[in-house]
Amino acid sequence: MSETLGESGDPCVRVREVSERSAALVEALVGVWERSVRATHLFLSDGEVRSIREYVPQALGGVARLVVAEDGAGAPIAFMGVEDGALEMLFVDAAWRGRGVGRRLLGLGVERLGVRRLTVNEQNPQARGFYERQGFRVCGRSETDGQGRPYPLLHMRLP
Repeated sequence: MSETLGESGDPCVRVREVSERSAALVEALVGVWERSVRATHLFLSDGEVRSIREYVPQALGGVARLVVAEDGAGAPIAFMGVEDGALEMLFVDAAWRGRGVGRRLLGLGVERLGVRRLTVNEQNPQARGFYERQGFRVCGRSETDGQGRPYPLLHMRLP
């Protein structure tokens, strides 16, 4: 999967699925992850962000399908990971939020990669609203996140 997206007022954004996950790419994506999380996951302390950050390279390496959005200079600005019909991760660099990149990635995930379900932190109402605007609905809730931390998750599906 590779295509160029022209967002109004933005330089062209290229979206591609990556199979080779070089150390340089993973490092750049961890930076995208951290900037995104610091802008949206306000319920996490600085120490918690740093602790979770340690697991991000492993998650990037382990997800079945990784799709990266890059700016006109080829620098990663967003990414999503998909596995077995589930959106496992979707992060947009804080500088690119609100410019349609996340919506386009999710749309590609639904249209081409079969995304039908996802989980979102309950304490991140902006993300929940984003997914609801894309047609996802809450179908369940967990008291803790995947690592057993006290961050409730909402399970969402396309109807």
